[in-house]
Amino acid sequence: MSSELTILLVTAALIGFFHTLTGPDHYIPFVAMAHAKKWSSMKTLCVTALCGLGHIASSVLLGIIGIALGIAVTKLEFIESFRGNLAAWALIAFGLMYFAWGMRWAFRNRPHQHTHLHRDGDLHIHEHVHTEEHVHVHQAEGKAAITPWILFTIFVFGPCEPLIPILMYPAAKNSTWGLVLVTSVFGGVTIMTMIGAVFVAKLGIHLLPVARVERYSHALAGATIFLCGIAIQFFGL
Repeated sequence: MSSELTILLVTAALIGFFHTLTGPDHYIPFVAMAHAKKWSSMKTLCVTALCGLGHIASSVLLGIIGIALGIAVTKLEFIESFRGNLAAWALIAFGLMYFAWGMRWAFRNRPHQHTHLHRDGDLHIHEHVHTEEHVHVHQAEGKAAITPWILFTIFVFGPCEPLIPILMYPAAKNSTWGLVLVTSVFGGVTIMTMIGAVFVAKLGIHLLPVARVERYSHALAGATIFLCGIAIQFFGL
């Protein structure tokens, strides 16, 4: 293995790690949705890994096409920039719609009291909440199944900005095997960092006093995703 390829592999690992940690869209949406939808740890892992794979694969495919056709890096960077804007606006739109739905859900499920007068004259008052248990089971399952695929679609459009110009093009000049190695290291480190960040943040949520705002969990998840999109689009995070 040449020293140039070794440097590229180390660079790929470092960029994959820090690029993921400094991009809130790589883990915060999954933490918010996992908490709101009460996803199991296994489902959270699978959704995160699947979205990470789609996120990497779309940029890899674009990079391979660019290298094969001899397309200039600047043209591919323009396409990646366009995809980044599209993904950011998709996060903003999805977060805003989910926030609106979450507020409606919270309003419909606010605690209220029922009064019952028994035959013996006793007056009984109890607090009651309309929960999602009243929703038709197939409707509830359908809504739950759609959300991961919405996130997956958004992540497929989201580019890995440093992958093509900094890693793939230099690696391709070395060898095809070098291109495969560099891409694999970057993708593997990115996905593992996403999973690690999601689980650390997911564990941290359980330490916070969130019981009082539990019925707003969907709205808070939507607001969090919306703010992630805003941070990416307008602050370059």
